[in-house]
Amino acid sequence: MRRKTTITHVGNIAIGGNNPIRIQSMATTDTNDTEGSVAQAKRIIDAGGELVRFTTQGIREAENMKNISARLKADGYTTPLVADVHFTAHTADVAAQYCEKVRINPGNYVDPGRTFKHLEYTDEEYQAELKKIEAKLVPFINICKEHHTAVRIGVNHGSLSDRIMSRYGDTPEGIVESCMEFLRIFRREQFDDVVISIKASNTVVMVTTVRLLVKTMDQEDMHYPLHLGVTEAGEGEDGRIKSAVGIGALLTEGIGDTIRVSLSEEPEYEIPVARKLVELIPECIRLRQEAEQSIKDDTITLTFDAPDWQTFQLKAAMAAGALLIDKKAHKLSIVNSQFSIEKLTELSDAILQAARIKFTKTEYISCPGCGRTLYNLQDTIRRIKAATSHLVGLKIGIMGCIVNGPGEMADADYGYVGAGRGKISLYRAKECVEKNIPEAEAVDRLLALIESDRRK
Repeated sequence: MRRKTTITHVGNIAIGGNNPIRIQSMATTDTNDTEGSVAQAKRIIDAGGELVRFTTQGIREAENMKNISARLKADGYTTPLVADVHFTAHTADVAAQYCEKVRINPGNYVDPGRTFKHLEYTDEEYQAELKKIEAKLVPFINICKEHHTAVRIGVNHGSLSDRIMSRYGDTPEGIVESCMEFLRIFRREQFDDVVISIKASNTVVMVTTVRLLVKTMDQEDMHYPLHLGVTEAGEGEDGRIKSAVGIGALLTEGIGDTIRVSLSEEPEYEIPVARKLVELIPECIRLRQEAEQSIKDDTITLTFDAPDWQTFQLKAAMAAGALLIDKKAHKLSIVNSQFSIEKLTELSDAILQAARIKFTKTEYISCPGCGRTLYNLQDTIRRIKAATSHLVGLKIGIMGCIVNGPGEMADADYGYVGAGRGKISLYRAKECVEKNIPEAEAVDRLLALIESDRRK
């Protein structure tokens, strides 16, 4: 049974309650490019997207949302638009006047960007920091009330503030508290058109933390709708399987009111995958129960059919995801006469890797890109994969910008992060080892760094 929530109104759609699970995606265009942004939004909407998000990294981008919205409406597209804001709270104030929803990130709305520094606070000093958040947030809430603008409180594991990390550590409790600090202010201000998201590239962190958030909200008599996603899931089959493991684990528990499958591909390609996950919920609830009953000798056995290979992959990942994340078993056997044993074994291995149980190939943590990405993300991913796919167990983060880059790569061995137009910074774990490399040299420099470390 689906978790009961309050209803959040976003333009002409409602999220939560008994409403359908809403499907959304995010544009990758420069938000100042009105023509390109309108064209891409249309492709997302025509594919079935029910909300379209744009990055608004500054006032100029927030102001141009007015033009994008007007052009879409003039062409008969009334799908709600969402502004995505990081680092500059005033940008959220502007965007709230032109968009149906604004996403704010508690990790950098008032707190500065994450630097992995440990900060010491007395209880009084910590409360003073919360007052700073309230001072910025209340005027924004009032603007949203005036313009009937909804808000998504979007916490990312990769951009938790140093303040939260210093007090709670890199824990689900810290991620949840980062959200609750903001949510309590919204409730005090009697503003209820709120959607919550907690995302991570690690499916175990994502699922564990969302479950804890639901429990914490219930304890405080809050029942806001939830947006689900595995951020930086990657692309191709691996990105789809990873998303199905994380999102599917929660959907089969009745959690989730709107979803996005974050793929390092054109955004309209995300929509049919997300739609399929929603369609498969009833069948995967049954399969999950059967899978749990099948566990023997530390092995889950899945036996089922599907009309095509992609549906088969998604069903297997959704049905087994939560059981593997919860360590109910550490092995997976998939039985089916339609497909070869080799394909079924590869699928089992991919699901086990997505659930962080067993690594049998290189792990790529790659973002889907957005207007902040200032290099050719998809081409870069292909080049890095071609050169490193033989390095079993190595984790490589390929990130468009610094919003989540260093944080989501916290457990990666190496990172390739956009630092500015045509400039790339390279990381070894959390440490930036080369800054502002010209894009033309960056992939080769990353490969040289990996090879040098392997020789050592």
